[in-house]
Amino acid sequence: MRHSSFLYAGLLSFTVAVPAFANEQTAETAENAETANKSKTQQLAQVAIAKSSEVAKKLSVNANAAQADAQKDPFEGFNRKIFAFNETLDTYIARPLAIQYVEKVPEDVRGSYRQFRKNLNEPWNAFNQLIQGRPARAAKSLGRFTVNTLTTLGFADPARRLNLTSESEGFGITMGYYGIPSGPYLVLPVFGPSTIREGAGLAVDSQARPQKYLLDDHEGAYWAEQTLRGIDARSQLLELENVLQGDKYAQIRDFYLQRISFAVTEKKGIAEENMFIDSDEDSDDTSSSEPADDQNTETPENALPDASGTSESDNSITE
Repeated sequence: MRHSSFLYAGLLSFTVAVPAFANEQTAETAENAETANKSKTQQLAQVAIAKSSEVAKKLSVNANAAQADAQKDPFEGFNRKIFAFNETLDTYIARPLAIQYVEKVPEDVRGSYRQFRKNLNEPWNAFNQLIQGRPARAAKSLGRFTVNTLTTLGFADPARRLNLTSESEGFGITMGYYGIPSGPYLVLPVFGPSTIREGAGLAVDSQARPQKYLLDDHEGAYWAEQTLRGIDARSQLLELENVLQGDKYAQIRDFYLQRISFAVTEKKGIAEENMFIDSDEDSDDTSSSEPADDQNTETPENALPDASGTSESDNSITE
């Protein structure tokens, strides 16, 4: 396989370089935080609180706009059947595999694999950010990809120490950024929660995954990687299972719709936040606007299966 040298190099880098980054303590970061200018920290905290309240208000309007189930979920009967099918797959296949995956594979290895996959998505993140008209954020994503790839082949995240934080994207979110409505709620076989817009975005995202081209000569290896991606995503949901009580279908649906609504609102809110900070900060001090720009970019990769289908936002077995 013409990419075998790349894969072998990745494994070598994983065994040699990753521990140095994965086990590094955050003492230096904590020390810097303690010696930071307190007035700046308090000011940024006030901005974050104000921004959170603003986003929450927008989210409540967008996601809970008194929509009846017949409006947001006109295919509920069909969706519930697919949901039951997915639940059966999860009960007998996905969940047992996820449990064994967590028990047998060390956490550091799982984290490094997740980071490697996440790093491969950075160019696609940058592409979406350019479409959204955010070239500065796109430059950060490309910077992350460059630093992490050159230092650890993407198995660790030294770029975060350079304030190059991650912000996952998907084409469905980009369409929402420009006002394309999400459309009716859908439950896809295996993939799980989606909408008309996010389903179309998932189809585009799937064609942008580098794995599709790196493993184009070995279809079996490609699908093995996709399966592992799904198992890894499902493993991150194990601790959330007890949260769902009562009508599980309705709870997942409402949570998912709120989640994608928040994702779109967050992208639009980042620009508003920068304008707010620029108007209040001294013109010669640009350091304070940087943390606010990134404060919402590190989101849990799989609090719910990601609508973008990336890792970050993965949408498998839903993921």
